[in-house]
Amino acid sequence: MPSPQAPSIAGFALDPPAVRPPLDDAEIIRVDPGELHAQLAQLKSGGCSLLLDIGGVDYLERDPRFDVVYHLLALPRIRATVAEVGRPRRVRLLVGVGGEMPELASAVDLWPCADWAEREIFDLFGISFAGHPNLHRIQMPEGWEGHPLRKDYPLRGPAREATPRPSFALKSNVPAGTPPSGKVAAALQRRIARVRADGHAPSGEKP
Repeated sequence: MPSPQAPSIAGFALDPPAVRPPLDDAEIIRVDPGELHAQLAQLKSGGCSLLLDIGGVDYLERDPRFDVVYHLLALPRIRATVAEVGRPRRVRLLVGVGGEMPELASAVDLWPCADWAEREIFDLFGISFAGHPNLHRIQMPEGWEGHPLRKDYPLRGPAREATPRPSFALKSNVPAGTPPSGKVAAALQRRIARVRADGHAPSGEKP
């Protein structure tokens, strides 16, 4: 629903229900890990063609410890107006997973957009996805110890001290072709101008 404080144009709110109908996300489904892929495939074939996102939750004292949540949206299969579509169907599918090495089936074969979402959950929660084509960290550096969104991850502890994140200013941490910042670019231009004017690099500097 639009905010009652939203500015209006010609007496209509910028986001009125007639333009964007309220989403009905009351449908929540919970499945076992072994049923996950089949249930996702069934929902997709039943109209939930769009995977909006995949999230994770750590319930530290619960068994199973983690929930992975799939946010799905059913889109119309034929061209239609908003009024004809009505309320879009939104589904949240939850699956609990635990153990020393939690693992679920990948959904990349159903929705290629699941690629980065699954990598993020693997990176931050330590949950693996069997069948993922390229499962490695996406936010933390490779070799980082631990998974920062776990409830037992130390805020200031050995994980940070053992493998500190390198400064972006380090040349080894900047990918080839990364454009320099404005200040760095200006300094380079001044140095190049001096080299061209003098015919050689200043003492202690490389052209």
